[in-house]
Amino acid sequence: MTPISAGASRLAVIGGGPAGLMAAEVARAAGIEVDVYEAKGSVGRKFLIAGKGGLNLTHSDNRLAFMQRFRERAGAVDHWLRDFDAEALREWARGLGVETFVGSSGRVFPNDLKAAPLLRGWVRRLRESGVQFHVHHRWLGWNGNALRFATPQGDIEVGAAATVLALGGGSWPQLGSDGAWQPWLLHKGVDVAPLKPANCGFDIDWSEHLKTRHAGAPLKPVVAHWQDSQGRTQQLQGECVVSAHGIEGSLIYALSADLRDQIERDGHAAVQLDLAPGRSLQRLQQDLGKPRGHRSISDHLRRQAGITGAKAALVYEVLEKPQMEDADTLARTIHRLPLRLLRPRPLPETISSAGGVRLEAMDKSLMLSAIPGVFCAGEMLDWEAPTGGYLLTACFASGHRAGKGAVAWLHANAMA
Repeated sequence: MTPISAGASRLAVIGGGPAGLMAAEVARAAGIEVDVYEAKGSVGRKFLIAGKGGLNLTHSDNRLAFMQRFRERAGAVDHWLRDFDAEALREWARGLGVETFVGSSGRVFPNDLKAAPLLRGWVRRLRESGVQFHVHHRWLGWNGNALRFATPQGDIEVGAAATVLALGGGSWPQLGSDGAWQPWLLHKGVDVAPLKPANCGFDIDWSEHLKTRHAGAPLKPVVAHWQDSQGRTQQLQGECVVSAHGIEGSLIYALSADLRDQIERDGHAAVQLDLAPGRSLQRLQQDLGKPRGHRSISDHLRRQAGITGAKAALVYEVLEKPQMEDADTLARTIHRLPLRLLRPRPLPETISSAGGVRLEAMDKSLMLSAIPGVFCAGEMLDWEAPTGGYLLTACFASGHRAGKGAVAWLHANAMA
């Protein structure tokens, strides 16, 4: 084990995602010497993958609507966003030469839709400011007060006056967010909630026919009806996808927290899909009640209700053949097609994770009560939000808060 000394005012940031890089930027701007340690060969890998289809940086919701996306953690996240909110994030991107625009859904994207130019410019600016990067440094916890890392040259120990942990949750472990940090924090007495899937798809016991013929087929548009955590019936229009395992896609991800919690409570979750949004039940009953003559039921569905492909397959999936002959039953099923969700997809497949370091285990600067001088930020904290820019914004904001907290801690201890 090779020891490496560090200056009394040096900050170690472990994890090179948006939260860690933002903490590093804030601290370096305050004159703190900063080292960023990243397990992979480059920083921001999950950020790059998230932006592969168009980087959804933040959202243009008003403040109240934005905060509601964070459910029971809305109050805590609101504190982070007071210093660095969606508008501040757009201005920060502008400072890197990246202009943004608001899409038709309210989501905010870079003009070129890409994550790579933003990340490259950011890392370049951090390097020029004096931030030191150490890649292929996988954190192994502590040895006393020293930080332990596995490197290609062997294990090393590093001293730091303060530390920001920004290690991600448990989703996409191939990109570095594998949750390996949990036992090390638990051993130090930190309260950590078990990691669980968020923004995820769900398993449904499909027939072999539906799995083989329609896996990967989009369902758009549809309206989902479900019960939230308060038992209130909610609805949301969007798009989703039939998968070999069940159902996934942006609409399902938006409901996933409620559906996951319902499964934990009841052993399954119920969601209903309106396959023909814009058509009332009465209109469906009227149209499907028309004589079909010699036409097949499939042709009748297409002509009278616009139901084809995967949507038609779902109707066949839930109704027996005699029920398909009854126009009222057919209309009611199209209007509220019932799905029984059995379990969320495994954590490594999900977009993000819930659980992590409980916010009650830290102060408002995001410093751990059990380990003074150690701060946490990003997805490793116990909060969740749907995709749509909310996740990224809160990660940036928590990194900003942890960076400020580390600066204050270092200054206070330098004066002591």
